[in-house]
Amino acid sequence: MPTNAEFPAKSGNFASFTGVCGEDGAKTSAATADLLPKSYILMRAMSRVLVTGASGYVGAALIPRLQAAGETVRAFARDPARVAAAGVATAGLEIATGDAVSGAGLDAALDGVDVAYFLIHSMESGTEDGFRSRDRRAAEQFAEAAQRAGVRRVVYLGGLVPDTGEASDHLASRLEVEQALLEAAPEALALRASIVIGARSRSFRFLVRLVERVPVMPLPAWRGNRTQPIDGRDVLALLLAGGTSDAVDGPLSLDIAGPDVVTYGELVTRIRDALLVGRPPIRLGFNLTPVASVVAAAIAGEDHALIGPLMEGLEGDLLPRDDRAAGLLGVRLHRLDAAIERALRDWEATEELRAR
Repeated sequence: MPTNAEFPAKSGNFASFTGVCGEDGAKTSAATADLLPKSYILMRAMSRVLVTGASGYVGAALIPRLQAAGETVRAFARDPARVAAAGVATAGLEIATGDAVSGAGLDAALDGVDVAYFLIHSMESGTEDGFRSRDRRAAEQFAEAAQRAGVRRVVYLGGLVPDTGEASDHLASRLEVEQALLEAAPEALALRASIVIGARSRSFRFLVRLVERVPVMPLPAWRGNRTQPIDGRDVLALLLAGGTSDAVDGPLSLDIAGPDVVTYGELVTRIRDALLVGRPPIRLGFNLTPVASVVAAAIAGEDHALIGPLMEGLEGDLLPRDDRAAGLLGVRLHRLDAAIERALRDWEATEELRAR
């Protein structure tokens, strides 16, 4: 976050300046106020940060961090009740309702917004068309509405894309959304992540449930493929920094990953060890993902509409193009074992894990 108390950062994160309060701008120190035109102070007091996907894992966790940084936050969701159910303190929080896929409510939600976070992902059952089509329409509708509203910066959390071979539908969809959103604002930032390690991360919860509920651990041929999981706390820190960093001065795509390169088999083993359970591995010589994903989803109690596309993305390495994101945005990264232990501890704060 910017700390220069003398000049406003290009990002306009007004609350981060020494002696300046967030929403009403009334506590500006005399020295700083002399350097800032009144129109600038008024603009920052009236601007908003929009968080879409506010009822999801990342959106619900990002909102209080933005508020703590002094930003005036507006949440966007189809159902305001789901925002509260996700643990977001809604007292004093402005919530705009609508549907990004149809475009309903987007113009009102983006009105007066300076920075907008796009955290919408529609991998869910019960829809007539596929998630790829819905995600593309949502991104296009959002990009057009952001342009009409004059939004300065859009920040998107997507997924790593394999550098060789064909991307799965899930990962190809993330790339399509990124391409649409990089044209949505003068300063657009896309962060591509692999598996996020967090108590509410669906992919992490899926792996934990599998380890919990099977006496032995079948590991398909994709067990040898590599990736770099990232701590959910680091994802949130990167998103927060991405909304204000001067490093974003135009369309920018960055890969975000933790410091540890592991195979998927090693990741499962580390989760098993953190759970303190014995699950002997059975190493298979094939994948059969279409069948295996149905069985795995049933065991984990997850929706196959989510798990199927996720498992298709395991059939190749998912590694970052480079490691510059953390340094560029000023974020220190947690090691994988620390991330797993913290995620399990956060999970156990609300629900007992049988395997522990």
